Amino acid sequence: MTEDLAKFAKENNIKYFMVSYTDLFGGQRAKLVPAQAIAGMQADGAGFAGFATYLDMTPAHPDMLAVPDPSSVIQLPWKPQVAWVAANCVMNDQKVDQAPRNVLNRLLAQASDMGLRVKTGIEAEFFLLSRDGSVLSDEYDNAAKPCYDQQAVMRRYDVIEEICDYMLELGWGPYQNDHEDANGQFEMNWEFDDALRTADKHSFFKFMVKSVAEKHGIRATFMPKPVEGLTGNGCHAHISVWDTAGKNNAFTDDSNELGLSEQGHHFLGGIMRHASAMAAITNPTVNSYKRINAPRTVSGATWAPNTVTWSGNNRTHMVRVPGPGRFELRLPDGAVNPYLLQAVIVAAGISGLNKKADPGKRHDIDMYAEGHTVKDAPQLPLNLLDAIRTYKQDTELCEAMGEEFSNAYFKLKMQEWNSFCSHFSDWEKTNTLDV
Repeated sequence: MTEDLAKFAKENNIKYFMVSYTDLFGGQRAKLVPAQAIAGMQADGAGFAGFATYLDMTPAHPDMLAVPDPSSVIQLPWKPQVAWVAANCVMNDQKVDQAPRNVLNRLLAQASDMGLRVKTGIEAEFFLLSRDGSVLSDEYDNAAKPCYDQQAVMRRYDVIEEICDYMLELGWGPYQNDHEDANGQFEMNWEFDDALRTADKHSFFKFMVKSVAEKHGIRATFMPKPVEGLTGNGCHAHISVWDTAGKNNAFTDDSNELGLSEQGHHFLGGIMRHASAMAAITNPTVNSYKRINAPRTVSGATWAPNTVTWSGNNRTHMVRVPGPGRFELRLPDGAVNPYLLQAVIVAAGISGLNKKADPGKRHDIDMYAEGHTVKDAPQLPLNLLDAIRTYKQDTELCEAMGEEFSNAYFKLKMQEWNSFCSHFSDWEKTNTLDV
């Protein structure tokens, strides 16, 4: 575990550090710092104007300092003279409570105080498009059911191989890569880890995938629904909770149904209880609701939920329990903020543990074919406005995520929604000119 960035630079021939933080909308912001200056940055932070990014600040605010966390440092495999390092934001010697990595750190500290260590893995799907984003990068990737298509994945071998080789080099433990359910869509999986490390890796993964794609003259996107009629980009999260030593899985109980312990059921109960409000964070864009409320796709299924239900090893539900000691949340999409994804999972889970929440009835039906028979399960929000309002109404979740964060997020997301509503679309002309 790196503690001294200047020492790391000398040992690894680093010329520059990218001191990076993630804003409320998932934008990764960085300053390129010469290795000779990194000791001062590690002590005091790199200065940013918070208002210039998606944070609820004004031009009159003082400098926001991004203080690098040396334990997160990653040497860029494709440009080894540069290292990326995640930073925690401070202002006037105080943590910026709305900054996503700070939100996550605070919630993980709460979990630790309860004797719990949250571990997660994510499945970040992405499309490979032409450089301008207008068409798929592979014109021959046009099968009706392209999932796991070996010809299609091998036509993009150069990109997938390079990214996977880098993950192997970084010690992430990648274990499978595949062509996903949409034409032009891919997924790459690596081993689960502590929630903060997963969030840092998730951030870096998005940066790496986009960088490698650009190197090959194409464009990678994690946009939830970039192509009409095709399956959207999910970001499924696999969740387990361990003791603070990380040796014993508190979710495992072989005597219980599905191998999920009482604590696991309560944590799941918190997720189910707050799911509709969580959508404002797990599905944070206007486009997100083209994925979770989509009609049947070309391949035959959206693989996305629109109802708050859970099941065993059944992918048609919002949550599935694929094996003992963990469950998979299938709600998040590719636009989710890596730090806020982990934070809202922890917040909802802690709520469930504190209230001994019941996850409700387990359903084992095919929700895509028989979902209409489930009458008592909440529907997920239909659009971003519904999601934002539902989040605002869930005062318990808002408080858990932090008052400053929740107020800032609500304010900026309402501005985004209002901007969308003021946009004049071709649909309006097509359907209204002859009224």
